[in-house]
Amino acid sequence: MKVTIVGAGNVGATSADAIAHRRIASEVVLLDIKENFAEGKALDMMQTATLLGFNTRISGSTNDYSKTAGSDVVVITSGIPRKPGMTREELIGVNAGIVKTVTDNVLKHSPEAIVVIVSNPMDTMTYLALKESGLPKNRVIGMGGALDSSRFKTYLSLALDKPANDIHGMVIGGHGDTTMIPLTRLATWSGNPVSNFLSAEKTEEVAAATMVGGKTLTGMLGTSAWYAPGAAVAYLVDSILNDQKRLIPCSVYLEGEYGQSDICLGVPVVIGKNGIEEIIDLPLNDAEKALFVKSAAAVRNMNTALDGITAG
Repeated sequence: MKVTIVGAGNVGATSADAIAHRRIASEVVLLDIKENFAEGKALDMMQTATLLGFNTRISGSTNDYSKTAGSDVVVITSGIPRKPGMTREELIGVNAGIVKTVTDNVLKHSPEAIVVIVSNPMDTMTYLALKESGLPKNRVIGMGGALDSSRFKTYLSLALDKPANDIHGMVIGGHGDTTMIPLTRLATWSGNPVSNFLSAEKTEEVAAATMVGGKTLTGMLGTSAWYAPGAAVAYLVDSILNDQKRLIPCSVYLEGEYGQSDICLGVPVVIGKNGIEEIIDLPLNDAEKALFVKSAAAVRNMNTALDGITAG
């Protein structure tokens, strides 16, 4: 199985590293526009193979898309990262042009690939990639919900002082500081509702911390985070290539689900060898439904910035 990752920066390189370490794919290609950057990252990672016990072949390419031919999954991380004080919305102008070009180029060489979008603003970039590529909706997936949910479970773990892997919870809605919806009502620790152990006030603190999880790290690091995003990419790619049928919140194209159409938004989906295999319709309460409508409106507003780009 072959995976191409476009963009060899922090997120792209960490994604490749995680995929190799977990032996998810037999081949990973890193591609970047910076001369020898992807090649250097790939060579460095290959030199860890005998130390870490994996046989995945990792190679790099400077903007030569022919090296990506025959990829089963293409992950697009390219674009400028978010800087401190910068909103995801402000990234649209630059990153939309990049994502459009990359999507066109990778599909010329891997027309059957499933495309995973990481570039921000992720819901809008997923929508752009779907519309520009003409691919069926099951083959274009925005990664954000997997990352947001991992952050949610981490904050719950810290609040509960319990192992993160015993905690289940998910985040739906847009992948943004004001658009994501941590589903605190449905979160559990070893099958027990977290509301049995946390006060309503503490639960709200966890939700609030989750919503600004990316912004918090950007402020600390001076750029976007990369370890958790890279792990989220590997988790998603593993479910595709190994047909895991995992239930993962992802940004996907909706056609009436959750009362929304012609938009890419985060909802729980079954991820397998065909990409999106099923959209799960959660029984949201009235408050959660209202938040979802609000989130959809905000993402639609961002999508209007694509009008001139997609027309060009």
